[in-house]
Amino acid sequence: MVLVGAGAWAILPDGRAGAGDADAGRAVFVAKQCDRCHLPRTERGPAPALEDIRRPQGEMELAGRLWNHLPAMFASLTEKGAGWPRISNTEMGDLMAYLQADPARDPEPDLFRGQVILLRKGCLKCHSLRGEGGPVKPDLAERRTDYESAAAWAVTMWTHTPRMAAAASRQGLPYPRFSSDEMVNLVGLLRSAALAQPPRR
Repeated sequence: MVLVGAGAWAILPDGRAGAGDADAGRAVFVAKQCDRCHLPRTERGPAPALEDIRRPQGEMELAGRLWNHLPAMFASLTEKGAGWPRISNTEMGDLMAYLQADPARDPEPDLFRGQVILLRKGCLKCHSLRGEGGPVKPDLAERRTDYESAAAWAVTMWTHTPRMAAAASRQGLPYPRFSSDEMVNLVGLLRSAALAQPPRR
């Protein structure tokens, strides 16, 4: 697997990173009905309390927490007969700003650890990276726009997770969960692979 240095983290266009509007993000939080489940701690809602999700944190840290939470959210909405809400990159960036996510709080990615995470989480059982792994297309190294910002990556996860959780369940595979700086390391690896992979013409 051909990788480039950790400095690749900043090479892909990242103009939206950390540039969200917190006030607009609060409106997104309400419009997507997040406020119906994520209530203040004193009100004891069915999902993690607002204070637990709205706190100083890294953008990729928040993306990892969002990844962990999405299957439960999908199950809850399905049980209620509600559709899966759509969200744009701009809306996600604003939502991240409202939830006090700051890219400066994320560490520099460790590409070696990212490769370990890629294998340990079983990503290559379905996906491929630079031609190695499963049959799901496109190759992860070709999905350059997915790694341009934490918001873009979070939207990709938001769109992908319900299908992935269902596929994992059908195959008897555990749904991978992320902790600490695992997400920043994984996305750092994927970014480096995307930079090393010439874009398709």
